[in-house]
Amino acid sequence: MSSDIGLWGLALSAFLSSTLLPGGSEAVLLLLVKQGEIDWGLLLLVATVANTLGGLATYAMGFWTERGLVKLGKVKPPSGKILSWLQRFGAPVLLFSWLPVIGDGLCLGAGWLQIRWLPATVAISLGKALRYALVLYFFLS
Repeated sequence: MSSDIGLWGLALSAFLSSTLLPGGSEAVLLLLVKQGEIDWGLLLLVATVANTLGGLATYAMGFWTERGLVKLGKVKPPSGKILSWLQRFGAPVLLFSWLPVIGDGLCLGAGWLQIRWLPATVAISLGKALRYALVLYFFLS
């Protein structure tokens, strides 16, 4: 697999994994590490950036849904634990945006609640980078 195709494949997989769509970016990451053609640091960076962008896409879905559909009376405001965590603790909760299923809800809820985008982006990025770093650490150990 050429380096460019591998990086683009990883980016696509990581982006999709972080939206409401399923994906397996960890498997793609580890496959590329095992092939040894691309530096693992670059792979970590690409996976983190793409996964963060996917989280921000989900954040944008929540933001625009709240701004458009709720204010127009088309959708009722949601409630639940995820929104209550975000309301109580704010952007730091997004450090857990890497968690399966819950992470998508956190990003969506953060957009819905219109949590400031810069702290949200920082927390999402840190959480996702740490997850990929741990996956690589355990794989390379």
